[in-house]
Amino acid sequence: MKDFSLQDIIDLVLEYGIPLLKAILIYFIGSWLIKRAIKVTTKIMIAREYELTLQKFLINIITWVLWILLIVAIVGTLGVETSGFAAALAAMGLAIGLALQGSLSNFAGGVLLLLFKPFRVGDTIEAQGITGTVKEIDILQTKVVTFSRKLAIIPNGPLLNGNIINFDTEGILRVETEIGISYDADIPKALEALRKLAEDHPLTLKDPAPVVEVVTNADSSINIMVRPYTKTEDHWTVFFYLQKNFKSTLEAIGVEIPYPHRVNLVKKQD
Repeated sequence: MKDFSLQDIIDLVLEYGIPLLKAILIYFIGSWLIKRAIKVTTKIMIAREYELTLQKFLINIITWVLWILLIVAIVGTLGVETSGFAAALAAMGLAIGLALQGSLSNFAGGVLLLLFKPFRVGDTIEAQGITGTVKEIDILQTKVVTFSRKLAIIPNGPLLNGNIINFDTEGILRVETEIGISYDADIPKALEALRKLAEDHPLTLKDPAPVVEVVTNADSSINIMVRPYTKTEDHWTVFFYLQKNFKSTLEAIGVEIPYPHRVNLVKKQD
């Protein structure tokens, strides 16, 4: 068995001890810096009102990246060749990316949705042929509850790449209704009565004012559009109010609501 001299011990300490001390020092300093970086990043995202889902995801990504960099730095300090380690990480990342192409598209869509916020949880939207209230926005998918109380799960990739209509952004909506009157009716009188009907409801907005105009000269009726504006949450209340009161309002002024007529022409035989 070889006897170690003092010089041998000093050489071992210099060869292995100092790098080990450096690695330990880098670990403590690096871990402290990572915690500080995460804390500062979290404060910035809160100040900019990032969605909670996006905050958690970005924090996780940043934490993983910083720790990987710290581990590579520690391994390099101990004298281990890091080029092969980095190449292995790159190859693994490429393989994961190729295997998850569709999911990465949805992921990118989710990040952009949470960053640019074309809608929020609770908004009513129309997208990908689905209309409903946004229940949850995840990184990969968005959950929408339709008006028939069905849960629709829409991948974020197609959702972001398609048209999105947000009914809540402006805070007001126009109620779309239409009623037909007879060709024998007094049109100005009917317009005035229908405008008063729309304006009298307390949930109807004064500005913008309701639009009441003749829209179509149909086969058996003159169709009038009645389109008041209201707050988004009051849309259906005003809609049903108009539908319920069209008939009585027009009957009160002697205006007929026609129904389809069929005229049969009979040719006399000589």
